[in-house]
Amino acid sequence: MRDLEISYEAEQLFPLFANRLLSRHRPEYKTYLNWLNIQSEPMNPLDELERTGGIRATDSLAVIPCPIPNSEGNFTLTFFGHGIRYLPEQAQQWVTTLKSGRPLYLMFDNQNEQDNLAIAIRTEPVMVVGYLPRYFAEDLRSLMNQVGESVKVWVEKVNLDAPIQLRLLCSMKAKWPENFKSCSGELYTPLTDSPSHVSAHGAYSSIG
Repeated sequence: MRDLEISYEAEQLFPLFANRLLSRHRPEYKTYLNWLNIQSEPMNPLDELERTGGIRATDSLAVIPCPIPNSEGNFTLTFFGHGIRYLPEQAQQWVTTLKSGRPLYLMFDNQNEQDNLAIAIRTEPVMVVGYLPRYFAEDLRSLMNQVGESVKVWVEKVNLDAPIQLRLLCSMKAKWPENFKSCSGELYTPLTDSPSHVSAHGAYSSIG
C-alpha cells in the first residue's frame, strides 16, 4: 500500500495489520487477553488493534478507533496511558499502586515542548501517571471545553507484569454534545478522497 492517492478495502485484514496481532497459539495469549481486559476468546482482531493501537517498534503506524456515541449517547474511550516510561521513577512506582476504579483526571499540558496539545493523566493527590494517546488530544480538548464537568476518567486495571506500554489501562466517559463530531479536525483528514482502488485475488473491492 505504497500509493497514498489510492483507497484500499479488504474482506480480511491486510498483512500489514494482521502481523500486529498476537497469535492465539502463543503461550502468553491468555495473559495478553487479561492485560487488554478483553473477555472473549479468541479476540476479535479489530478489538485487539483498537486496544493496543497495533504499535510495533519497527515503524510508527498505529490503528486508532474513531469514537462514536454509545447506546446512551455518551463519548466513551478505553486506552493505555502513554509516556509512562519517560516519567520520573517515583511516578512509575505510583502507577503500580493504583487500583481498578480509582478516579483519574485529565490536565492540559500546554507548555509541553514535544506537543502543546498534550493532555496529562493525573491522580489526586497530584501525580502525573501518563498521557492521553496523542491522536485523541485535539478531540478531547474540544470535548472538555464544552462538557468538561461531565468527563469521568478512571483506572480500568493495572498490569504489573506487562510491558510498560500496557501497564495502565484507563477508561473515560463524557456527555456527547449535539454539535460535537469526533475525528473531524485537520489532523484526521484522509489522505485521499479518490475512489480508485487496487484489487487482488478477489479480496479487495471499490470504495464509493
